[in-house]
Amino acid sequence: MDIFNAELLSAILLWAGAATLITLGLIGLVFPAIPGPPLLFGGLWMAAWMEDYVHVGLWTLVILGLLTLLGVLADFVAGALGAKRFGASGLSVLGATLGAIVGIFFGLIGLLIGPFAGAVIGELMSGRTLDAAGRAGVGATIGLLIGTAAKLATGIMMVGIFLFMRLT
Repeated sequence: MDIFNAELLSAILLWAGAATLITLGLIGLVFPAIPGPPLLFGGLWMAAWMEDYVHVGLWTLVILGLLTLLGVLADFVAGALGAKRFGASGLSVLGATLGAIVGIFFGLIGLLIGPFAGAVIGELMSGRTLDAAGRAGVGATIGLLIGTAAKLATGIMMVGIFLFMRLT
């Protein structure tokens, strides 16, 4: 038996690729800099493909794709609406997003303070008052948290549906 069987090596690499995409997708459900739902969908699709769609077929993949779109849209819409609801400018929303990315490197507290600080800085750069900047910071932070929660919920549903179909 040849230890360097090309077929076996190919299968191992493909499964490792699917596992990597799924792992990155799950991480991306919480971290704003990583597109979680699309990566998760790609990994789940690759896993279904590796099994010739025997357990997870077309309709399941369509549902997972729709959940992917829902997760991405909810993330963007929640962030924008949260910021706009509190009177934030576009620069404030950009600042909140950049603040969230920088906040990743400071753990949970950074993920909470980063969007707020970024939104406040963005508002101040827009010429707004400190009071308006503070309100925008609160709104942007709430929006990003709601968007992350929605992304996390859709990701959990995606994995749950995939596992249900795979194991039944």
